Amino acid sequence: MRITKIETLRVDSVGNMLWLGVSTDAGITGLGEAFRNAGATEAYIHETLAPWLLGKDPLEINAHREAIGRRIGNRFMGTPSRSIEIRGNAAVDLALWDILGKRLNVPIAQLFGGRVREEIRVYNTCAGPAYNTSPTVGWVSRLAEPGAAPLAPLDDLQAQLDDPGGLARSLMAEGITAMKIWPLDRFAAKSGGSEITAADLDAALAPVRAIRDAVGDAMDIMIECHGMWRLPAAVRIARALEPFGIFWLEDPIEMHRLDDLARLKQATSLAIAGSENHGTAHWYAEAFGRGLVDYAHFDIGWMGGLSEALDVAALARAHDRCIAPHDCVGPVMLAANMQLVFSQPHALVLETVRAYLRGFYAEVMQPAPVIEAGMARPLDGPGLGIELAPELWTRPDSRSRSSTL
Repeated sequence: MRITKIETLRVDSVGNMLWLGVSTDAGITGLGEAFRNAGATEAYIHETLAPWLLGKDPLEINAHREAIGRRIGNRFMGTPSRSIEIRGNAAVDLALWDILGKRLNVPIAQLFGGRVREEIRVYNTCAGPAYNTSPTVGWVSRLAEPGAAPLAPLDDLQAQLDDPGGLARSLMAEGITAMKIWPLDRFAAKSGGSEITAADLDAALAPVRAIRDAVGDAMDIMIECHGMWRLPAAVRIARALEPFGIFWLEDPIEMHRLDDLARLKQATSLAIAGSENHGTAHWYAEAFGRGLVDYAHFDIGWMGGLSEALDVAALARAHDRCIAPHDCVGPVMLAANMQLVFSQPHALVLETVRAYLRGFYAEVMQPAPVIEAGMARPLDGPGLGIELAPELWTRPDSRSRSSTL
């Protein structure tokens, strides 16, 4: 079997997304995905990766990973994660695993040793329908202000500030018992993360208080910080959150600052989750070894793909830590996360965004994942278990690019 075509797809209505098809002479096409900087990632895939991949055997996943990661793709080693190269490499890696699963007619989870569970708890990341989908919307929406606009259906981003108690009750009515919010980001923007005043800290804690007042301890609360704080402010924030029984504090500082992370761990009793920003195996080898993270929260698309995720999963298991992959991105990444967590005994929880599941995922993803009463079920199809809706390629706002053998 040989790779005969590399095709990418961009859709204007979700401009942060890039989808990838890797086609073979056996009639099998593998599906990949990259998120943010879609145009630059697309160029890298066609200009750098396609000349290597075309004509090669797609089943030689380890050989391609080594080649594109160390020789032709990112040998300068200047950016360990989230670079254009890493995003493109990850999209290809997903597609190759998808091809292998389809060739053998089994889900990728079977290739990882088989399922270890038939359901897993989900948590809801409280984003809105347009959050992160457009290059012009994501950052603005991240810094939403209370009362900024009327709440749209499933605008959980605005609800986390305007009606956090009602948001928690809404989620619990669906059986969801864990939620992630980021009430601190708008205050980090004021000082560049250097300090937070007593008044701002009190205002940032208000949504947490409201959730506890509304549903008590029945809801697990994750606090996302997006790596925006410097150490002194992060310590103050962590200590202020301790009385609320926070499930985890996620990326509280720039997570490559491991000495500062060690000081933060010493200063607080909160569990630390990390890192969607620096979640490679190299980073985790040191972070786990020094006891700096409690939950491994990596992004498959920003670390190099499922192959890198398997390395991190092995490291986590060796250090007796749970994995909880990041997923506030696209539907293909959700499918990849599902294949991973259903095959790993130390997977803790599946991140989901209900605004996405009922929004653009429903338009582009087939079949829809089964999530009921706060629990997700496995995807049963071969490979990743999903496909893109065929009409996506012919929409008026879609653009594709091909490289062929």
